[in-house]
Amino acid sequence: MGELHLLRLILLAFLAAAPSSAAAASRLSPNYYRHSCPRVEQIVADVVAAKQRANPSTAAGTLRLFFHDCFVGGCDASVLVSPLTAAKSPERAAEINLSLPGDSFDVVARAKSALESACPGTVSCADVLALAARDLVGILGGPRFPVALGRRDARRSDARDVEGNLPRTNMSARAMAVLFARKGFTPRELVALAGAHTVGFSHCGEFAHRLYGGGGGGDGSSYDPSLNPAFARALQSSCANYKKDPTISIFNDVMTPGKFDEVYFQNLPRGLGLLASDAALWEYPVTRVFVQRYAENRTAFFEDFAMAMQKLGAVGVKTGRQGVVRRQCDVL
Repeated sequence: MGELHLLRLILLAFLAAAPSSAAAASRLSPNYYRHSCPRVEQIVADVVAAKQRANPSTAAGTLRLFFHDCFVGGCDASVLVSPLTAAKSPERAAEINLSLPGDSFDVVARAKSALESACPGTVSCADVLALAARDLVGILGGPRFPVALGRRDARRSDARDVEGNLPRTNMSARAMAVLFARKGFTPRELVALAGAHTVGFSHCGEFAHRLYGGGGGGDGSSYDPSLNPAFARALQSSCANYKKDPTISIFNDVMTPGKFDEVYFQNLPRGLGLLASDAALWEYPVTRVFVQRYAENRTAFFEDFAMAMQKLGAVGVKTGRQGVVRRQCDVL
């Protein structure tokens, strides 16, 4: 009865959100800048490639930045606003966004600056972020897909809008499924988007509860029994000083950390999922079926990820007079 009730909640939330997402997508077009800024994609691609070569962590950070922007009020570049330029605390100042890496903000700023030289006041920061995220996935070996354009930037950014709109690293798969359904996403799309964890890293503080006392022993050394024992012991050693040095990090996919592939999903049934929210996808039957599918079929993962990213890019978009084109992405 509990599972049936949850599935009903997911369905109701999905049906409520889906129409708005479809309407938003219809207002965007891959050819939006055909006349006003015909080289927009090439300009962004060149900046993104240079930044990724200089700092290989740019890709994962930008993917996360794109997700955090879209899931809070829609894909409108509101997460890019700097606390230094805003009268009130913007989204970027929210606790969960404090760990967003500076390189991801920088690559958007660089691409926007190049576009302002070529096509002043034309291309929104929201579109720049969407293109950068897509291009970086491709650079790491992931799927290429068209990005519909025409988003406008938000006129506001408020840290109070963030809480409850983004998944936490200790969330259950059930809770994540309900959260994603409120945004119009199915469990299948949730798992596909979670595949972005095939790249990037997480700070030890985000999963320390799984390493020290997670097994319920109470002695401060036991670990979450769902972790592979050898993996758990290696993590305990690597993260031993995380309280003194909160910057200590571990790759999300310890097998192929710099490659966008399906190995992240292969890791989960082996107890090699780093975050509790990763492991939860394997433990929950509703999402496990998709984890297994993607672990066995890279093509299926790439196809579903590409479609889910296109859908993500249409969440709550602002078009026309609903928003503006900001000349500088970190300033309202």
